Amino acid sequence: MIVVEVLLGVAGLGVAWVASGLRVVRQWEQGVLFRFGKVQTDTRGPGLTRITPIRDRLRKVNMQIVTMPVPAQDGITRDNVTVRVDAVVYFRVHDPVTATVAVQNYLFAVEQVAQTSLRNIIGKSDLDDLLSNRESLNKGLELLIDNPALSWGIHIERVEIKDVALPETMKRSMSRQAEAERERRARVITADGEYQASRKLAQAAEIMASHPAALQLRLLETVVQVAAEKNSTLVLPFPVELLRFLERSTPPARSGSAPAARPEDGSAPVDPAGPADLAASTPDPALTAPVSSDGDDPALTFADPVPALDGPDTDSSRGDDAALTAPAPRRGAGPVSARTGDPGTARDAAPPAQGLGSVSSDGEEPAEPEPADTQPEVRAP
Repeated sequence: MIVVEVLLGVAGLGVAWVASGLRVVRQWEQGVLFRFGKVQTDTRGPGLTRITPIRDRLRKVNMQIVTMPVPAQDGITRDNVTVRVDAVVYFRVHDPVTATVAVQNYLFAVEQVAQTSLRNIIGKSDLDDLLSNRESLNKGLELLIDNPALSWGIHIERVEIKDVALPETMKRSMSRQAEAERERRARVITADGEYQASRKLAQAAEIMASHPAALQLRLLETVVQVAAEKNSTLVLPFPVELLRFLERSTPPARSGSAPAARPEDGSAPVDPAGPADLAASTPDPALTAPVSSDGDDPALTFADPVPALDGPDTDSSRGDDAALTAPAPRRGAGPVSARTGDPGTARDAAPPAQGLGSVSSDGEEPAEPEPADTQPEVRAP
């Protein structure tokens, strides 16, 4: 009995020994064998495999494609725009022995290389490339990550840039730029349409000019279209040629002129511009100043009576040597003093006379009035 028990114990130990060396490698894994700490070049494939306990150690390596998200990286592009970019990396282990021996943790190593390469790509690219030319950037980023990963037994399958986050101010600027671009295109299209329409209208005008009946038909068609809308608008065709004829037949009116007013007594009409404007515009040929032969001062002779200006006469500021220029006295007015030029003083001193008299400059009494048909003469000292 004791022998049987010993044999059963030994058999049980043998079974436990054998069972402890059995390992199961799954389909997507590869087994790297270490014997006394030394890696074996032959790997264990999927299925049931046996190792020697205590002597061997089996490490399983996942051969599936790993999807690793790259954290968002802040960077400045080549055109000095601050962006925030994140990406994703797809890779797998193609050499399990190298991936196990060459690098301590290949997952962490690939993640750090991906972040560094992403920042490098951001600094070398423009903002427009990040937004519109991502395929070339993905290829460049894949090459940057794959170069060091090959020595680790890692193969980079694919790298994709997921999102590019822009500042709010940059987003508003880009939206305004896109709006302005679309507005420019709309204006160009509108201008092109107007150009084509103008050419067609020019051709239609040439046809209507050669066939006047076509214009009348077009006018009637327009009237029919307006009347078909059932509104209260009344359309009366009015030829433009009639307006032009009326404009040519109407004489142009004088600007700033008014008809002369005829006085009630039947005399000549008075110009509303006034005597001052009349004297300024047309010189009076009746006012002459002949020079006497005896060396006296020039005498002022009135050929015809000139209506006197209403208002005070201008005094002479040059004394007795200055020539006196005075308006012609009106009919029935008294003599005028040559020194003061005030008709009021002479009017109070002498009664009104029918004719025109001469005025002396030395202050003597005025002479007898001359008949109405004689010419008055004024002498200055």
